[in-house]
Amino acid sequence: MDVAVNDLTQIRDALRRFADERDWDQFHSPKNLAMALSVEAAELLEHFQWVDGEASKQPGEAELEEIRAEMADVLLYLIRIADKLGTDLIEAAHAKIKLNESKYPVDKSRGSSKKYTEL
Repeated sequence: MDVAVNDLTQIRDALRRFADERDWDQFHSPKNLAMALSVEAAELLEHFQWVDGEASKQPGEAELEEIRAEMADVLLYLIRIADKLGTDLIEAAHAKIKLNESKYPVDKSRGSSKKYTEL
């Protein structure tokens, strides 16, 4: 786990440097970053539009490289938002997993795609 935290910290610091060098911090409000993240998530989604579920599991190498780039964009914006809001993403992810475990108990949710309010 320390490796992941260290990696996120290194990425966060690299993003800070990148923005500082370009004087872009003035544009990096949480609102603007969230909007940019949404655009990047849509660009990721575009790679799967009109592709059936099975085909989406096996993109070609060129397509996969483009998908990786979009996933990286989403991750980078998310890290930048977390930095701006003083949020530990690893801690938040663990808390969310714990919450989801209570919302979706195995005995009620196994094999079901229903929302927790419908279980």
